[in-house]
Amino acid sequence: MSSEHERQQSRLRGEQIEQSSEEPWADLELTTPNDRSQLSIVSFVECVLVELTHEEVGAEYVSTNVWGAKRTQFIAIDDNGEMFRERHYDERLGWHESTVSRRAVREDLITRLIRSSSLTTDRSHEVPVNNPDTFSVKPARKLQIH
Repeated sequence: MSSEHERQQSRLRGEQIEQSSEEPWADLELTTPNDRSQLSIVSFVECVLVELTHEEVGAEYVSTNVWGAKRTQFIAIDDNGEMFRERHYDERLGWHESTVSRRAVREDLITRLIRSSSLTTDRSHEVPVNNPDTFSVKPARKLQIH
């Protein structure tokens, strides 16, 4: 019996090592709408802000509608994470960049992620888009302007 127990312990240690070697931000993704509470969303956004400050990553919120994709990206631009580059992309208008505070990023993300419906579900058109909005944290190099 002890050998079976040792095999299980070894397997569990291997799984823990695999999980701990994964990037800490890898699972920071969410769709809108979602079933999380407002408190859970606030906690989630705080985790995102910590990762944006301490890792070479950025956050991206994507919404698709009948006119195409809209992207909003946030990347920390200082070492203490108080200022961020905010990039907006609209397929009709192209890219626009601005500099915003940590507080503005926090409020923007919370507002987007607590919505009870996706911006993509505009029913004023004959063919509405039914895909949810998506939010994820990615390596900053993958958020380059397309």
